[in-house]
Amino acid sequence: MRRVGIFGWGVVAPRSPNIEAFAKNLESSETWLTPFNGFGPDNFLVGTPTFNLADYKPWIDARFPANRFSQLERKMGQPTQYAIGAFIQSLSQNPGIEKELQELGTKAHVYVGTGLGDLPTIQHISLDLYRAQRRWDRFWAAPERNGAVRQWRETREPLPGLPPEPSTIEEVERDKAEDDWWHFWAGRSPELREYLEELREIEAIGVPDEGDVESAKLAVIKEKRTRNGRLQKKWSAPEPPWNAVSSNVLWNIHNTPASQVSMLGQITGMTFAPVAACSSFGYGLKLAMNSIRLGEAKAVVLGMTDAAPNPLVVGGFYNARVISADAAVSKPLTALRGTHIAGGAVVWVVGDYEHFTQKGFKALGLEPVAVGVTADADHIITPSKEGPTLAIREALGAAGCQPQDVGSWDLHATATPGDFLEVQTLRDVLPESVLITARKGTFGHGMSAGGGWELTAQYLGAEAGKVYPTPLAAPELNKQIAKVHGRFVFNQGEAAPEGCSGKLSMGVGGINACVISRPWK
Repeated sequence: MRRVGIFGWGVVAPRSPNIEAFAKNLESSETWLTPFNGFGPDNFLVGTPTFNLADYKPWIDARFPANRFSQLERKMGQPTQYAIGAFIQSLSQNPGIEKELQELGTKAHVYVGTGLGDLPTIQHISLDLYRAQRRWDRFWAAPERNGAVRQWRETREPLPGLPPEPSTIEEVERDKAEDDWWHFWAGRSPELREYLEELREIEAIGVPDEGDVESAKLAVIKEKRTRNGRLQKKWSAPEPPWNAVSSNVLWNIHNTPASQVSMLGQITGMTFAPVAACSSFGYGLKLAMNSIRLGEAKAVVLGMTDAAPNPLVVGGFYNARVISADAAVSKPLTALRGTHIAGGAVVWVVGDYEHFTQKGFKALGLEPVAVGVTADADHIITPSKEGPTLAIREALGAAGCQPQDVGSWDLHATATPGDFLEVQTLRDVLPESVLITARKGTFGHGMSAGGGWELTAQYLGAEAGKVYPTPLAAPELNKQIAKVHGRFVFNQGEAAPEGCSGKLSMGVGGINACVISRPWK
């Protein structure tokens, strides 16, 4: 069976714009979380990534036309930009690997996914659309531009579907009542239908079937723009709501980070976005290792990326009752008050060990040996005991690793009541000698990137012969958890134990991934 190694890595995380800062920050037991204030003042702490796309401008400018950077800056959302930064970093540990990925052709793949997608871009565009629709409906519902309203005012006869007049509604609900009222009447405006008929005639202009198609297309676009301007001036109308929807909503779908990495790296093999909630990085690693061992790929650029914490995500997690909201750091394995949302990215260059070492490239960190993946097929949020247990046993078996061979383990541990069940599940399989870490109190819970950060921290520590500290102080350990297991990494760090290392991730929907790694021989 082909061995697999990590030959490059990059990170964008809270307080950590790059892999070097990430490694340095891991030396400290301090939290990287900061106040959110996305709703105005609030009591949430989050992991906001430190990132500036301009840091990568020289690299991009050296390879692409001058307008490429500005295009990425204007059109790409946070997940894609973070993934780009992490990918460029991942080319620096082994000089020459960028060229190798290009020369591998279809034997180099790109698997870069996301946990929740580019929700900030969707939110901003949705709000632009809402405001534009509100202005539009109000304009065409006004009596001076709506013969149907004028006629109705004379009779006040009941109409099917007529919403109540906003003035009759409680003030707290009046905004929604106004939206419904204006939308109802705009849909009955004869003047709006006249406007739309004129617009239809403009949009019906096509490209002539004679002459140069490209120049004719540009002429048609210019003519439509001119006539549209006249139409808007004639009616003094606001911009139609369909004009308010930025095309960036199309350019930032879930596979965009993967496709942009493939384009910037000029990597021509299979490219797609694996998505498996909080277990995404482990699932992606499983797919990458499978592709290499099956001979379908020599290298896989593997990554996960999440936008910075956003009101949609923070509010959603809060109402799912899994996020802490008391303005204090909620550490895993303590009071179990909830997790903290975080954003950022992680990218690894995963490669065929023999192929890359023969070419002089050096493997980093630990050797990933096996990944066990399972589904609970049970509860929408709460992990089961059986699903993670099966993933752990599957990974250990595939790695040829006995429970007593495991030296250290990193938990999923989200500082929720699930921490107790996770430790209990782990102890049903592993002995009391295993040294356990839990790091979401450090950098928060990146929906898809978090598992990658935790694995990278594990691998960086192993390279340095140690296990980095966590924010957890020994007296804070939950008493019920302490009865189940007593050996945890606290705020001082420890020497790396001998043996295999494990990492468990448990995703929303009961998706589990367990990664077993070992020191390089």
